[in-house]
This record gives sequence, C-alpha cells and structure tokens, in this order.
Amino acid sequence: MHDPAPSAAAPISVAALYRFTRFDDYVHMREPLEQICRNENLRGTLLLAAEGINGTIAGSQEQVARVLDYIRALPGCADLDVKMSRASAMPFQRMKVRLKSEIVTMGVTGVDPLASAGTYVEPRDWNALISDPDTIVIDTRNEYEVAIGSFDNAVDPKTRSFRDFPAWFRNARESLLAKGKTPKVAMYCTGGIRCEKSTAFLKQEGVEDVYHLKGGILAYLEKVPEELSLWRGECYVFDQRVAIGHGLAPGTHAMCPDCGRAVSRDDVVAASGNIGMACPVCGPEGADKQADEGEAG
Repeated sequence: MHDPAPSAAAPISVAALYRFTRFDDYVHMREPLEQICRNENLRGTLLLAAEGINGTIAGSQEQVARVLDYIRALPGCADLDVKMSRASAMPFQRMKVRLKSEIVTMGVTGVDPLASAGTYVEPRDWNALISDPDTIVIDTRNEYEVAIGSFDNAVDPKTRSFRDFPAWFRNARESLLAKGKTPKVAMYCTGGIRCEKSTAFLKQEGVEDVYHLKGGILAYLEKVPEELSLWRGECYVFDQRVAIGHGLAPGTHAMCPDCGRAVSRDDVVAASGNIGMACPVCGPEGADKQADEGEAG
C-alpha cells in the first residue's frame, strides 16, 4: 500500500495511525517494533495494548512507509487506519514504544469497539448529518483542543481528559437526549480513535443511533474543500506542529511554554519575552499543563 509523498517544501511524512485488534502477546511485540522504528530513524510515540495499536510516527516518506508495512503485517493490522500529513521540520524529539492497558484511555470496562462501535460516516457525508436538526453533535475531545476549533453547533463536554467523558455523558444524558424521540448522535475527534470507544460506550449505555466521522477531523480537513467546510478554526495535534488547518496545512498556533496549551504565536512571544506579559490562557503563573500523553486521535 502506497501512502502520499510529501512535498519538497514539507519533507517530513507524519503518519497518525491506529487499529483495534486482538494482540495476544503485545508485551513481546514492543521491542522489535521499537527496533525497526529506530533503525529507520523515526521519531514519535506508539502505544501497544491487548486491544491494538495507536500513535504517530514521523520521518522520510520511505522510512515511514517501511514501518507502516511492518505494522500492517502484525495480527489484524492489514487494514490499519492511517492519516498522512506533512511537516517542514521533525515534530517529535524521540522515538518511544510504550505498553498500555488501553490504546486510548477511557477507563470503562467492557467497552469493545470491535463488537459495537457506531456507524462510520465518510467526510463527504458528514455535513448533511450534522446539519440535520434531529442530530446531536458531540465533540469527544478535551476542552483545550475544542478551544481552537470545532464544528458548528457541536456540544463541548469541557473535559480535561478522555477519562472524564463517560461521567460527563451519564450526568448530561437526560438533558442532552430529551427530544421526545430517540435522537441521532454524531461524534467526532481528531483522528477517529476516541470515537471508536465513545460510540461503543454510548451503545453500551443503550443509545442505538450513533455515528462517527470516519478518519476524524484530519480526514475531513484533508478531503472536504474549505469553501464547503463546516469546520471553524484549527485542529489541535499532539506534536510540535500544535495545530493544522484545511488541507492539513500548518496552523497559526504555538504551544505556551508555561501551560502547554495552544495559543496564537504572538501570545507565546509575549508570554515568553516581555516582562509583565502573560499567556491569555494560563496567566502569569503558568497553570496546569494540559496535554495528556497518548490521547492523540
């Protein structure tokens, strides 16, 4: 399988990937996977668990392609979900392959995306679904991600971590779904992986008519022309690019060195270089860092 080549202006290939599958011996898979990534001089983070693989890797087109071929040969990974984008400079500092209990942490037992995830909606069909007044649109990402971009009229749970999503839904369910009839629920996230679990969770909670954006925001920004887009703002990504826009072009945000949130580049310069100035998000004290490692997607 051939993945898109980067342009000369942006020579680094960045592959965001995941696959829910059954790994019977994921512990012993870590070392050879990390070794091939290091042999190819890749950087990024990959998470391995009994339920599958998740992460982002970056390097030259050829290096990334060889590692993707290796991952696709792992049990159940032939149909690996991959979103390719480009970067002008390496967006990661090192290469890590980590063992986890979940490849995206929700913390609810029994949620099985392989058995009961929601219905995929292609990016080209997403506008029609979320424009339907009978559809409840839920952004499953965290509040610091939603702050720089979202779809029109989407519900923002204002979570600090994906682990908070189940409690939020259970608390909000009565008011959220009170429409006199069973509503359609459409959910989205950065690359699709969180929605695999969030839609499976809603179905476990008894909500049947559940949909999610296939490939996530990344696929939508890549495939839907900007003039037809219902996306507003930029999309937070979990690497040093910080944010991307339509066509997966580099965004206008940078990361505050104090709180770790995405703010305008001008604000970061002010926060870092001028006495008396501070990031408008965290203030002069530099509040809690927000990025939750391993939640990409």
